Amino acid sequence: MALYAIAPPGPHADRRGELSPMLEPSMPLARVKQIVAVIVLAFSAILIFLAIDGLTMNMRLTLAVFVATITAWTILDLPDTPVALAGAALLPVVGAIDEDVLYRSLGNDIVWLMLAAFVVAGVLRQVGVIEQIIRRLLARLATVQGLFWTVTLLIFATAFIIPSTSARAAMLAPVYLGLAAAIDNARINRALALLFPSVILLSAGASLIGAGAHLVAAGMMERLSGQSPDFLHWIALAGPFSLLCSLLACAVLLRFFLTREERAMTIAPQGERDMPTSLTRQQWTVLAITGAMILLFAAQPLHGIGMPLIGIAAALLLATERISGLALKAALKGVEWNLLLFLAGTLVIGEALIETGTANVLAERVVGLAGSSIAAWPALVIGFAAVAATLSHLAITSRTARATVLIPALALPLAALGVDPLNLVMVVTLASGFCQTLVISAKPVALFGAMDPPPFGQGDLLRLAMMLVVPFMVLLVVFATLVWPLQGLPLR
Repeated sequence: MALYAIAPPGPHADRRGELSPMLEPSMPLARVKQIVAVIVLAFSAILIFLAIDGLTMNMRLTLAVFVATITAWTILDLPDTPVALAGAALLPVVGAIDEDVLYRSLGNDIVWLMLAAFVVAGVLRQVGVIEQIIRRLLARLATVQGLFWTVTLLIFATAFIIPSTSARAAMLAPVYLGLAAAIDNARINRALALLFPSVILLSAGASLIGAGAHLVAAGMMERLSGQSPDFLHWIALAGPFSLLCSLLACAVLLRFFLTREERAMTIAPQGERDMPTSLTRQQWTVLAITGAMILLFAAQPLHGIGMPLIGIAAALLLATERISGLALKAALKGVEWNLLLFLAGTLVIGEALIETGTANVLAERVVGLAGSSIAAWPALVIGFAAVAATLSHLAITSRTARATVLIPALALPLAALGVDPLNLVMVVTLASGFCQTLVISAKPVALFGAMDPPPFGQGDLLRLAMMLVVPFMVLLVVFATLVWPLQGLPLR
């Protein structure tokens, strides 16, 4: 049956303004998402409270909150932090966990470590020491190809002192703008703009403080085995993988986004205003304190002082006007409180899944569905986890949220098939770091993509992601099955 609407005089109506056949406006996408979310939640509630047997009421309530949180993040696309805090607060309200679990999350050592790292990063940005060092090194380069490789290694190094990928992107954006102005070539600048966020995201996996997701994973490992990787152990496990992925991204951009002539092109000399100057006494002091903090992180097994306490001491020292020119009150304004609260909320949800036994039940059910035959192929289990976790960024845009969801919902159930749970936690955590397919997939991508004029488009991101995603997953499976077992992280 044809649909009709009254068309006002204009291009869609005839001269007499009579009725003309027109399609009714389609249903808004937001309404469609709401309908889908209601269907998913209703179906999940029926399964959790009526269809699935063998669960205690606390397990059912925890699972219901977990599913509602995932639905809000993925289908409804609601803000990450309010959803995480609402889910965390709802768990003690319905009686799934004690209130103390919620309050303890705000004082968790992971939250304090991130807080200290943000203050240190704010001071480094204030005094401009990172940009100054990078400019001094880049001033010695002559060709575009040399520039790309050096930028990749320098960005990789920043992962060990800056706690957030978005903070690193904000700090390195001026460096890109200066290089782009000196190069003044649209194609080369496009590849360079893709290089910065790609390496920022891929290199974050090398450092324990490189992303909040790593601290969530370390906390889960401690709950599972009584110990978690320290600063150096994490670097030993994830550093080589992250470095290879970063170098792979650089190689792909040089090979497929630039011609041979463009790779060999010489870089014009920088203007006098952009030439690096000598480091000031203040910058040397800040650099020395930051270096000492990293060394104490690395030597933590020797002296026994916790990383959060080391970070807080360094932050208080750096956020002193006599040392950095930045007072603590001003340094705290640069802290991403939204991320810290989000981290605290997700820690509560993850702990509830383990404390109530929900994660163990999920693991037993997965074994029952999959059978024992797949357990004979641990590489297949690892491969499935790597694929699912890598592609999860298309649905869950927050790296920390992905780790919080995937560890209890994917890693732990798959571990019941005979694969070591710590190995799987590392797999899904590092796989969740691949998130440069869409502009909205990660803040660093959005920051560089939103520059005026935009240096790259969505098509460029898709092209790069399609070239990187398969080697990324294959490399992760190789490390999990062949390399990590040699480093003390068993496969079974």
